[in-house]
Amino acid sequence: MDKLNIKGNWNELAGKLKQKFADLTDDDLLFKEGKEEELLGRLQQKLGKTKEQIRKLMAKL
Repeated sequence: MDKLNIKGNWNELAGKLKQKFADLTDDDLLFKEGKEEELLGRLQQKLGKTKEQIRKLMAKL
C-alpha cells in the first residue's frame, strides 16, 4: 500500500474500515497527508494488530 493509494481512496477505505470494525471513530480514521505512520499507529493501537497486518487488511479492502 503506497501513500497515493491511501490518499486517493481514503474516504471509501475509511468507510469500509468503519463497517468492519464498528469501534473505530472518525478521529481514529483521521488522515493527514504526510502522517501515514500516525494513522497506522492509531489503528494499530485501536485494533490490536501490527502495522503490517493493517496494511494487508487495507490492501484487501
